[in-house]
Amino acid sequence: MKNYIVQLSNETSLFYAKIAKNVGLPVEKVMADALFKLAGELSLNALHTGKIISDKKT
Repeated sequence: MKNYIVQLSNETSLFYAKIAKNVGLPVEKVMADALFKLAGELSLNALHTGKIISDKKT
């Protein structure tokens, strides 16, 4: 697994820290899960948008 360093604003860092504390998980896990979910949503959106554009061409 690869590790990345990400700079966050103080507010964003506090946001993820509070969520992690409330759910009893490490901050890194909470952020990784959030990024994974976002990647899935963006992928679905891209596929949907591509289908709409493809349907308009035919």
